[in-house]
Amino acid sequence: MLFESMQTLPADAILGLIAEYKNDSRADKIDLGVGVYRNADGLTPVLDVVKTAEQRLVDTQDSKAYLGTAGSQSFNAAMQTLTFAGSADDARVTTLQAPGGSGSLRVAAGLLLRARKKPTVWVSEPTWNNHVPLLGGAGLELKPYPYYDTDRHVIDADAMLEALRSVPKGDIVLLHACCHNPSGLDPTEQQWRAISDVIIERELVPFIDMAYQGFSADLDTDAFVVRHLADKVAEMIVTNSCSKNFGLYRDRVGSLSIMAADSKARAVVASQASNVVRTIYSVPPDHGAAIVEMILNDASLTSKWQVELAQMRDRLREVRVLLHDALKNKASSRDFSHLTRATGMFCFLGINAEQIDTLKADYGIYMIGSSRINVAGVTTDNVEYLAESITAVL
Repeated sequence: MLFESMQTLPADAILGLIAEYKNDSRADKIDLGVGVYRNADGLTPVLDVVKTAEQRLVDTQDSKAYLGTAGSQSFNAAMQTLTFAGSADDARVTTLQAPGGSGSLRVAAGLLLRARKKPTVWVSEPTWNNHVPLLGGAGLELKPYPYYDTDRHVIDADAMLEALRSVPKGDIVLLHACCHNPSGLDPTEQQWRAISDVIIERELVPFIDMAYQGFSADLDTDAFVVRHLADKVAEMIVTNSCSKNFGLYRDRVGSLSIMAADSKARAVVASQASNVVRTIYSVPPDHGAAIVEMILNDASLTSKWQVELAQMRDRLREVRVLLHDALKNKASSRDFSHLTRATGMFCFLGINAEQIDTLKADYGIYMIGSSRINVAGVTTDNVEYLAESITAVL
């Protein structure tokens, strides 16, 4: 039999948690695991500006014919501008539309495997839980560099810089542009400059995953490291996701930008990347990208989008303070200040596996085993119960 030697694999930690939460009948249950934005009502809404663009698209789109392997050129140009804002030489950059940030990462992995026989990518410890299986599963060799101090809940910048200084010249370094997942803690501008200096000195290739642009400070500040390095390195890879900042999770919208040494190398890279796409999914899906393209190419829609994006960002900041203050009131001996120092949707709560299991079993509070939480699951209605439950297990 063809499949008789195969073994059942354990469910993905987050996907398995979603199923457990769904099957929990308790009315006061709280989901802090799934990685989507939620509003004050606990819903993941379709942005009003997305609805407007979507209706306009329905009214005007006259074909569902295939896109090319690189996707919509207008979308790509708009995303390239959103990413680099003129900081990179357009003659050296090629941008492709991709099915979400994950699709963008997978195409980048395929391209790296064609560029070198045994490419090594250095990733932060910790990193997004799908970076390792996605990139490693594609065939890249992954090695960790220090990032997060779990005892002090800060970035261990000194250890990170020391490790990067020992990375072999020419290796690839994966960086989170902003809203580091899972810690929520990002380097300061001064730290980014120091990291960039090491990258330049060691001739490392920056591979920057920008999945949350606009969720930390603003669209420009969140892209600082991308734009800072753009005119200082010969080559760079940037992956983008539109899942969070446009709320287009299920529509799978992302982009991949590759900066080459010159225009001749850019043409080669563009042809290779398009061929990688052809061997994986042939052409990218259109609908969500067409919405983003319409929003970014219409000044009025762009303005409305930025307002809604700011509202999401402000809510995440507010609930961090809300949870911190509730915990400070109920568990004053424990320092939870890192909740307010982190940005975006994620951070580590800083409790152990036994406490996490008890929260789920006794209180219906769900988070993954590392204690990474999505603060978007916190509301004014549940924060007191959540703080009381966390305090009970400390």
